[in-house]
Amino acid sequence: MTGKVFLIDVTNRDGVQTSRILLPKLAKTMLNIYLDEMGIFQSEIGFPALKQEVNYINANLDLAKRGVIKNIHLEGWCRAVPEDVILAHNNCPDIKHLNMSVSTSEIMIQGKFQGKKTWNDILKTMIESVKIAKDLGIETIGINAEDASRTDLERLIDFVLAGKEAGADRFRYCDTLGTDDPITIYKRINKLSAATKFPLEMHCHNDLGMAEAVSCAGAQGAVENGVDTYINTTINGYGERCGNCDLVSIILALKFSHGLKEMEHLDERVDLKKSWRIAKYASLAFGLPIPINQPGVGANAFAHESGIHADGALKDRRNYELYDPEDVGRGEPELFETGRIITTGEYGGIKGFRHVYDKLGIHFETDDEARNVLELAQYANLHTQKPLTDDELRLIATQPDAVRKILTVCI
Repeated sequence: MTGKVFLIDVTNRDGVQTSRILLPKLAKTMLNIYLDEMGIFQSEIGFPALKQEVNYINANLDLAKRGVIKNIHLEGWCRAVPEDVILAHNNCPDIKHLNMSVSTSEIMIQGKFQGKKTWNDILKTMIESVKIAKDLGIETIGINAEDASRTDLERLIDFVLAGKEAGADRFRYCDTLGTDDPITIYKRINKLSAATKFPLEMHCHNDLGMAEAVSCAGAQGAVENGVDTYINTTINGYGERCGNCDLVSIILALKFSHGLKEMEHLDERVDLKKSWRIAKYASLAFGLPIPINQPGVGANAFAHESGIHADGALKDRRNYELYDPEDVGRGEPELFETGRIITTGEYGGIKGFRHVYDKLGIHFETDDEARNVLELAQYANLHTQKPLTDDELRLIATQPDAVRKILTVCI
């Protein structure tokens, strides 16, 4: 019996802590909504122990209660220390899913803690943190081994079994420096899964350009032992240094790679057709262009110029295309206004505002009713520093109290 593969997107935690790039809280919310519609199992929404994240996280938990965010698990991240777990719960009492992280490699224990902590201290603190989280009502707990790829395998097994006994629900194997390769990680994860029989997350960075390959190989090592595996992704591969495992690329690999589609059983709720929309929105929100050669969503993913290739693709697309544009939500022409355009934002007035919303099919009975939403849209535009998208405008009009909380920093 083999395990299944689920996806946990960490764009709103790992992606946003990347140097030199930022993501507005409204945009983080839209990504949670899009990830939910895409059938992704879980979104690591941020840091409930940080003041500047509290209102955004609580507002998203409210949106989940109201059914705006329907199925996806909204999960917070903190250090595996009791005070962080308690603070996270106090700040966001409705959060039910939590991943807690601690460094496990001897390199980091020596280099980061400078003799102040030993391996036994790491285990003890992790166990205590898990027990506290369970007592506080956290439903699912992930224990993260930072730098797992440079941690002795026997230590990792001890770490997993200790967390499992304490009440944890999953183990996150972090290839923090992207140093693993597909062969060695397959062997390590296979032994780890056989020894622990514990659900496992693959969290792989792209420093050597192998994040997707390493994630797939590690997942294979786990599912062969009947262990469910959760691959961590980011949209468009955003993340620290050289990025993380790309969301769309990993779905394509699991659906179309000859071997993987037979061996690794992807969560059937995942909707690949949502890829184009979420990739475009993330590119806009982050202010980063999608690379021209990005799998599935890059401008050249379905472009052919070479005479041999063009001829072959025109005769039968399968000659040079493994999957279709429609599979990733592409193929329809995108129309742009070239005449009169009325927009709304920070400096918009009531007439233009109502015109924009009328085109979206949202109508206000009076100017006074519209002004309440206009004021919120003005603040949202100031918050994002970008033109508001149609979906952002819809959220502002239909969930004004949640958006107001998202735009307010807790101090």
